[in-house]
Amino acid sequence: MTMEMKDSGSVVLTAYHPHSPARIPGMEQSFVQDIPPSHSPTSRKSLSRCRRINRMLSNESVPPAFSRSNSQVSMDSTSMEDFWCEVESIKESREDGSEEAMLLEFKPADEGELEAEWLQDVGLSTLISGAEEEDGQALLSTLTRTQAAAVQKRYNTYTQTLRKKNKHTVRDVRDIFGTSDSSPTFETVPVSPVSSNGIQLPGQKPVWKSVSSKSCLDCGTDKGSPSITEELSYDVSFSESITVLPKTQEWPKNQRFKKEDSALPKFIVRKSRFGLTEVGDLSPEDMKKIRYLSLIELTAFYDALGVELKRNRLERVRGRENGLFGVPLTVLLENDQKKVPGIKVPLIFQKLLLKLEETGLETEGILRVPGSASRVKNLHQELEAKFYEDTFDWDQVRNNDAAGLLKMFIRELPSPLFTVEYLPAFITLVEKISKIKLQLQALHLLIMLMPEANRDAAKAFLQFLKKVVANEGKNKMNLWNVSMIVAPNLFIYKGKRANQQEMQAAATTAHIVRLLIRYQDILWTVPSFLISQVRKMNEAAMNNSKRQLMFDKGVRKLLRRKTMERERPERPEGAVTFPPYLQSDIPEGVIRVYAPLHSKVSMAIQLNSQTKAKDILARFHCENSHGSSQNVRGQIQSLHEIGGNIGQHCLDPDAFMLDVYHANPQAEWVIKPKAS
Repeated sequence: MTMEMKDSGSVVLTAYHPHSPARIPGMEQSFVQDIPPSHSPTSRKSLSRCRRINRMLSNESVPPAFSRSNSQVSMDSTSMEDFWCEVESIKESREDGSEEAMLLEFKPADEGELEAEWLQDVGLSTLISGAEEEDGQALLSTLTRTQAAAVQKRYNTYTQTLRKKNKHTVRDVRDIFGTSDSSPTFETVPVSPVSSNGIQLPGQKPVWKSVSSKSCLDCGTDKGSPSITEELSYDVSFSESITVLPKTQEWPKNQRFKKEDSALPKFIVRKSRFGLTEVGDLSPEDMKKIRYLSLIELTAFYDALGVELKRNRLERVRGRENGLFGVPLTVLLENDQKKVPGIKVPLIFQKLLLKLEETGLETEGILRVPGSASRVKNLHQELEAKFYEDTFDWDQVRNNDAAGLLKMFIRELPSPLFTVEYLPAFITLVEKISKIKLQLQALHLLIMLMPEANRDAAKAFLQFLKKVVANEGKNKMNLWNVSMIVAPNLFIYKGKRANQQEMQAAATTAHIVRLLIRYQDILWTVPSFLISQVRKMNEAAMNNSKRQLMFDKGVRKLLRRKTMERERPERPEGAVTFPPYLQSDIPEGVIRVYAPLHSKVSMAIQLNSQTKAKDILARFHCENSHGSSQNVRGQIQSLHEIGGNIGQHCLDPDAFMLDVYHANPQAEWVIKPKAS
C-alpha cells in the first residue's frame, strides 16, 4: 500500500491546539456504512462517523478542484481508519466536558517583525539593538557559509523594512562587520570536515572505527530488512552538504511513501574517535548555544532546499497554575522539583508512562482501543485531588483508561509538546522535502530547537512508544498503527477548508510521528558540527574577555604588587620557589583525573592513541573497589570534560582520550555520576 504526496501551496496552518473548539466540517455528512462487530469497544455512533470520515478519503469524495495541490495525500479508507477514529474520539471527549476548551491566540506579523524575532531567537539581538555584545560577536565568528547567508538575508530584510518605515537610522551590515563590498557578506568559517568531538584539528581527517554492534548508532527497521542502508555524517553542517538544486527543479508531483515499517531506510551513525554526544551530556549554557545554532542551521537548510521556514507567532497561552492536566510543563516541573530535586519529566507524566509500561505493553489494541469515557473522566478528577497526596490507587486503573489519561495529558498541555512556533516547520519537512534522509535532518534540527522541558518529555514519550511497537506480536500495534493514533493527539488543525486540510494532515502527521519513533536514537544525538561551533563560540568569548582585561592591565599589576607585598610569607632559608607555570605544568599527553566521590580522589594518567574514557573509568574502579562506599560503587560513573572550550561534556565511554585532550587541552577531567 502506498500513499501519494502532492504539494499544497494553498493550505495555511492558522492555529493549533486540542483545546481549541474543534469541529471538522464534513463529518456531519450522512454516509451509510455497515459496522463490523469487531469494533465492539466503540459506540455505534462513533463507528458510523469513522466510516463516514474514511469515505471522505476516497477519490470520489474529494472535489476535483482540490487536485491543484501538489502535496495532497491520497490513501484508501483502511490505511487511515485508526487516525480518523482517534479524531472522533477526541471530539467526543470534548463534547462531554472531559476536556477544557482553550484557544491559542496568534499575532499577525507586521513586515520586518518576523525577521527581528528571528534575530533575537538566534541570539543576535545585538544586530537590532546596536550594542557590541560579546556573545553575538562570538556567534557570528563561527558561522559557516550557508549559515552566514541565512543570517544576512534576514538582517537585510529587517533593515530594509525599517528604512521603508523611517523608524530610525539603521546600521549598515558593512559598518558592523567591516566589509566594503557593495554586496556585503558576513565573515564565515571555512567549511571543512570536523572531527566528531566538535573541533577541527590541523591536517586531521575523521577516523572511523570498524562497524560493530556497539560502534555505531543503528536506527532502522526491526524486521524485514530494508533494501537501503545509509550512513549519516555529523562532520559537516547539513546545509553545507546539500547539492545545489537546479533552478528549474520542481518537487515530484506524485511523491509516494509506503506505510510498511520495512519501507523506511536504515540509517547508521558511526562513532568517531570522539564518540557520540547526547542532549543531556552538555551543560545548559552550551545547550542554549546549540539552540541558537540549530535555528540558524535549520533556516540555512530550508533556504538551501528552496523551502520557506514558517513559524507561528503565539500571542498568549492560557494555562492553569496548579494541578496536573492543562498545566504548562515548566510549571509542573517547578512544582515537582520541590519534591524531587533535579527531576526532568513531570511526575504525573512519568507515572502514566510507568503504569502502561508495567501492565499495558502487551494489551491488544493499547492506545487504539479507547477506555470508558466516564471512567477516564472520574479518574481524571480523582488524580487531580489525590495524586500529590499519594493516596491515588493505581491498581484500579485499567490499561486502556491509563492510555486515555496519557493522551488527555498531552492534548491538554497549554502549548503543544512540539511547540506551537515550529509546528508549520514539522509539516513542511514532509510536504516539501521528498527524501527521507533530508526529512530526518530537518527533524533533527527541530528537536535540537525544542525547550528543555518539552524535549525531555517528548523523549520519555517516544521511548514508551518504541516499547509499544516492540511488543507488536502481542498488542497488534505496529509502527504505522501507533503513529496514526498518536498523530492527532500531537497535531490537530483548523482553518480554511478544514476538511481537506485535516485529510492532508492525516498521512503527513502520521509520517512525522513514525520518523520520531523509528529514528529517535539519532534525534537525541547532538550533531558534532554544532558542538564544534559551540567550542569556537566559547573560545571567541574567552579571547574577547582576555582583550578586555588588557585594558586595565596597569591597574591590576599595581594592585597585585601591593597585595603580594602585604601577604608574602617569610621564606625558609634555602627554600626554592618555582614559578606558577612550572608548578602546575603537566607533561604532554598526561591528564590528571579527579574523582571526588572515590577514596582515591585523583590520578595522573598517561594517554596513548588507544586509551578510551571507559579505560580510565575501569582503572579508577579497580583502584577504589575496596575503599569507596557501597553507594558510590552502585552508581554509574562517567568521565566529564569540564572547562576550556566547553562548559561541561559527559564523554562517551568509547571516546579516545588523546583526541579529546588535543581538542581541549585546557579542560579538567572529572569522574562523577551522569546527570539523569
